[in-house]
Amino acid sequence: MRDPEYPVSVGDHVDLRPIVTLRTFSKIFGLAGIRVGYAVARPDIIQMLHKVRQPFNVTSLAQVAATAGMDDIAHIARTLQVNVEGMDYLEAEFRRLGLAFVPSHGNFILVEVGDGAAIYDVLLRKGVIVRPMNGYGYPRHVRISVGLPEENRRLIAALSAAIEQGR
Repeated sequence: MRDPEYPVSVGDHVDLRPIVTLRTFSKIFGLAGIRVGYAVARPDIIQMLHKVRQPFNVTSLAQVAATAGMDDIAHIARTLQVNVEGMDYLEAEFRRLGLAFVPSHGNFILVEVGDGAAIYDVLLRKGVIVRPMNGYGYPRHVRISVGLPEENRRLIAALSAAIEQGR
């Protein structure tokens, strides 16, 4: 974790507050493809969530993978370190490129690039996938996931070229 002051909301479930804490196994456990996560909340809130969830929404194979992932403490530590280093690198590069971004505690970052859809298209043709955010009301932004060091460097090279091309 990059910020020791970042709140851990699971500890806030000690009284009757109506809060839900959601967690995913995607990045930290390396299980993005199986779409597994969990919620922590009061029992009555969990019962309401069960009423609206899809039946059989997590396969037994996904459950086994998630359980195994929780036991691999060394992998979790490596993943956290790669994410911290990757986020530090990307933020420094965005500053160097003069790009505004929203600081993040996750494994992705929202970056203002001008025409988000156009940058998305240029990067996609270069084999770099980001998420355009115009559908979320941010047409000037893309969402960039933190990758491995070589993936981050490839992203920055492609993004630099795309921005230069647009000038």
